[in-house]
Amino acid sequence: MRKIYLFILLMLHFEAFSQTVKAPEMPAQPKLVVGIVVDQMRYDYLYRYAAKYGNGGIKRLINGGFNCKNNHYHYASTLTGPGHAAVYTGSVPALNGIIGNEWFNPLNDSQMYVVADSTVSGVGTDGGEAGKMSPKNLKTTTITDQLRLSNDFKSRVFGVAIKDRGAILPAGHTANAAYWFDTKTGNWISSTYYMKDLPEWVKSFNGQRIADKIRAQKWETLLPLSQYTESESDKQPYENNLAEETESVFPHTINNSASIPMSPYANTMTKDFALSILKNEKLGVGDVTDFLCISFSTPDYIGHSFGTHSVEIEDCYLRLDRDLEDLLKNLDTQIGRNNYVVFLTADHGVADIPGFLKKNKIPAGTATSGNDIKFLNTQLENTFGEGKWIKSFSNYQIYLDHDLMRQKKVSYAQIYDIVKDNLLTIGSPVHNVINLHDLSNAVIPDYFRSYINNIYNPKLSGDFFVMLEPAWFYGGSKGTTHGSPYAYDTHVPLLFYGWKIPKGTTVERTHISDIAPTLAALLNILEPNGNVGKPIQAVCR
Repeated sequence: MRKIYLFILLMLHFEAFSQTVKAPEMPAQPKLVVGIVVDQMRYDYLYRYAAKYGNGGIKRLINGGFNCKNNHYHYASTLTGPGHAAVYTGSVPALNGIIGNEWFNPLNDSQMYVVADSTVSGVGTDGGEAGKMSPKNLKTTTITDQLRLSNDFKSRVFGVAIKDRGAILPAGHTANAAYWFDTKTGNWISSTYYMKDLPEWVKSFNGQRIADKIRAQKWETLLPLSQYTESESDKQPYENNLAEETESVFPHTINNSASIPMSPYANTMTKDFALSILKNEKLGVGDVTDFLCISFSTPDYIGHSFGTHSVEIEDCYLRLDRDLEDLLKNLDTQIGRNNYVVFLTADHGVADIPGFLKKNKIPAGTATSGNDIKFLNTQLENTFGEGKWIKSFSNYQIYLDHDLMRQKKVSYAQIYDIVKDNLLTIGSPVHNVINLHDLSNAVIPDYFRSYINNIYNPKLSGDFFVMLEPAWFYGGSKGTTHGSPYAYDTHVPLLFYGWKIPKGTTVERTHISDIAPTLAALLNILEPNGNVGKPIQAVCR
């Protein structure tokens, strides 16, 4: 009897305890994450034009959010495709497979475009190659994929950019849709990877013929020209012209379809289309977190043509600042000021125009890769016999003819000695040539060793990596580019703002691969499957 009494007391105790202890609640999440990638936004642009920025755009993100001031890319091929992939995969080209905007495919001796997919068709375009795009070349998941996987695909994910690769890679494999701009039709388009037909709201947006309106106006400076004191004077001999223009001087004429992405009005059009996605797809109003990926492609087009100290690039950023202010205001209204997370970064930086640097007594210059490769092949023929020893030069990598090597019984080391000896001559702009088959023995600073290691994909990469001197690149005498492992190409902004993001800054080294795991920690989900980064603790506290 006593045992029965004790058992009843014990059961009553457990029942009372169970009533007082609640089951753990699922951690809260923001209603929306907005990822902003500004194409070619070097870190110094955050501050160089700060005196002319308003308080509601870039300054709002800096002053009200968290600023990672020493944020860098962690690999050598600093290009648009790899950059967007790295931001959202937390990975490196060696793993995610995005080794360039395009690359030589040694398996079939062809050129591969980063998001090309011949198995799909364009939606919203009149045929051609513009719509034959998908994320099939991306070998890993993205943070946007992981968000969808975390709740059985209830989260809604969209990507938008002028460039197809800037929309497709961030949105990932499982996105509801990605949209990009077709200069031929002036429409925002997609592909059958995502849909059979454009939604009615997209058709209505395209029906406004915004591209036609852009072509009908001139690109005037936002402020009086005399106020652009952070830039060189207008019209420099090393600047390129817009299509159908005879000189690089304001005002610019945008009467050619190809010139639309090169005007800051294309940023505004991108912002307006993103806001249409927000409204018409009802993002941020459900029970789970949604994700909107926005890439502003225009700064890259303008930067390539006019350079880092041009009036054009300054005007571009002053106008982009206003676009960001309008975007944030709309997020406040539609989602709620404390209900969303925004991060802003860039897919790469950019080199100063060599002509500008040389004018200011800084060593710089350009070289012609075609001449170097032709010269090298001649030297290899003289040493090992006739044949096209070098099949391709892509993304600063030399691809050898392996069949010819086997036939002639020539080793990588033998060819490497010839290539290196001939490129590392007095007066050459080549700093070093690295044998990608023997990277551990390369005599290079450790800082750069990991950068090169992170681009080597055994199935896709070349055999040797050509590293030019700082401020040198392969190209013409006008305009500039990117793609090196140097700081001007790797150092980019990283700002977090919004829901549970603390105010603050850090000068601790962070990498672009840290963005995805930081978002995963904030959202309490798994990081992407090729992730190599780590959460930024100061952001996730």
